[in-house]
Amino acid sequence: MSTYAEDIYNNLAEQILHGKLRPGQRLDEQSLAATFNVSRTPVREALKELATRGLIDFVPRRGAIVTQISLEQLADMLDAECEIEALCARLASQKMNALEKSMLQGLYEQGKDAAQRGDQTAYWAINRSFHELIGRGAHNETLAGLMQDLRTRLAPFRQAQPLAHGERLNRSRDDHGAVVRAIVAGDPESAYTVMRDHNARLAAGVLQLLRSHHDSQARQPEFMPTP
Repeated sequence: MSTYAEDIYNNLAEQILHGKLRPGQRLDEQSLAATFNVSRTPVREALKELATRGLIDFVPRRGAIVTQISLEQLADMLDAECEIEALCARLASQKMNALEKSMLQGLYEQGKDAAQRGDQTAYWAINRSFHELIGRGAHNETLAGLMQDLRTRLAPFRQAQPLAHGERLNRSRDDHGAVVRAIVAGDPESAYTVMRDHNARLAAGVLQLLRSHHDSQARQPEFMPTP
């Protein structure tokens, strides 16, 4: 990609991953070109890369839209992520070296501090680094790649969580503490279990909320009668 296209890709990917661009939202080439003050060429390059990463789809007569996934597909992907990341945690407990474990502990402490301050932006940035380090710490490129691909594709949906922000931060912080203790102690079964429980609880909350929204929309009339 050109430099302009890479900058646009990074900007749009961040917005998608943080839920600022929602699933189903249309990305108009002309509007994006005006927003970034560039021609359409780098915008098209960026959109093609986003599509390659599974973050957007090209839909006939609609153009580029942020990826939508059916509830059934989403449930399958969340379940797969739970298992794959739990496997990475298990391997990390066996294969992480002392430096990696120290880095993981440091990220946990940084996240704990951010949670205590209520700094959501800082916490979720640290959270991403925390999970990425566990993927790398498994020292299995295939599993780490699958884990990262799933986390990237599911990130927009992860923003839909039923807990209040403070409760989300505190629950995540506590779960991370349990994961760190298991990995540092070299306890593979505990590392697998606490990581799987951490992701499964989040997945259940996301699905519950999205199903509720889906049912609510299904009950809405197709049009409102004129008073």
